Amino acid sequence: MSEEQKTKKTEAAEQEPEMQTAEEKEQQAPEQEAPAEEKAKKEKKKTAQLEERIQTLEAEATQKDERYLRVLAEYDNFRKRSQKERSSVYQDAQIAVFEVILPVLDNLERAAAAETADEGVRMILRQFQDILKKCGVEECGREGEPFDPNFHNAVLHAEGEGSGETVIAQVLQKGYTMNGKLIRPAMVKTTDSCGA
Repeated sequence: MSEEQKTKKTEAAEQEPEMQTAEEKEQQAPEQEAPAEEKAKKEKKKTAQLEERIQTLEAEATQKDERYLRVLAEYDNFRKRSQKERSSVYQDAQIAVFEVILPVLDNLERAAAAETADEGVRMILRQFQDILKKCGVEECGREGEPFDPNFHNAVLHAEGEGSGETVIAQVLQKGYTMNGKLIRPAMVKTTDSCGA
C-alpha cells in the first residue's frame, strides 16, 4: 500500500469516530435530558417533602411553646396559691393563740378597774396591751359606733328615740381584730340613733 492510501484510510478512520461521536452525542442528548428532568422532579419532590417536614416541625414547636406557657402559668398560680395558703395558715395560727389569750386580758382589765387594784396590775395590763398592738391586734366596737354584724354580736337591744341607724349603746365584752381579720366579735347592746 502506498502512502497515499494509508493516509486516506487513516483520515477515514479518524473521521468515522468523529462522526460517531457526533451521532452518539445526538442520541445521548435526549437520554441525558431525560435524567436531568428526572433529577429535577426528584429535587422538587424532595424539596416538597422537606417543606412539609418543616411545617410539621414548626407546628410541633408551636404546640410545645403553648404547652410550656400553660405549664408555666399553672406553676405560677400554684406558687401564688401556696404562698397565700401558708400566709393564711400562719395568720390563723396567730389568731388561735390570741383567742386563747383574750380571756386573760379581760380578767386583767377587770382587775385593773377594781378600786383595790395594785399599780403592778395596771402596769402588766399596759404592757399586755402594747404587745397586742405591736402584733396588729386592735379593739373593735366602741360605744357610739355604728353596729356592724361582721364585727359585733348584739346580745341586747334597747328601743331608742330615733328610727335611724343602729348604734352601739354599751360594750359588754370587747371585740378584737388582727390586721383586719376578726379574732373575737364584740358583745354589745344596741339602740336606734336619732335620724338626721
